[in-house]
Amino acid sequence: MKKFILMIAFGILSTGAFAQAPLGEGNTQLNAGVGFSGWGVPVYVGLDYGIAKDWTLGGQFSFQTDDDPYHYNGNDYHYDSSAIGIGGNINYHFNSILHMPSNFDFYGGLSLTYYIWNYSDYGNYPHPDHDSLGLGLQIGGRYFFTKSFGINLEFGGNTVNSGGKFGLTFRL
Repeated sequence: MKKFILMIAFGILSTGAFAQAPLGEGNTQLNAGVGFSGWGVPVYVGLDYGIAKDWTLGGQFSFQTDDDPYHYNGNDYHYDSSAIGIGGNINYHFNSILHMPSNFDFYGGLSLTYYIWNYSDYGNYPHPDHDSLGLGLQIGGRYFFTKSFGINLEFGGNTVNSGGKFGLTFRL
């Protein structure tokens, strides 16, 4: 069994030599995965489009929910909320200036997201995390196992899924 796992791992890693990153001008990739934050667990799906050498423009949909119990004035309460995010981003890919191998993609950029909230309130006060607009910065990277398949990891702030996200990338 160990030999079988090693053979599969070697096969996947050796195909990385054929990967091409970052995304070229006029090309598209699909990203999907989960996030990590102090406010629920976001799930996301998005597309990136190569607009120029080393630049991508993208869009993303996300959903997350949070269920917080709290105690106030001798009573136990439950606060339930969820958010749907619809956003866009622009990223610069540093591969050219850092002379990185073609199976890696290192990037950073800006994002702007509009959130649609569904939340219960307590005592006519909404939850403090209910902003409708999120402006954020992100930095991330991808590793491509093949020309069209890779994994991604991104860290960011000032959005509902602050903290980051992890997922898969598919070149279309």
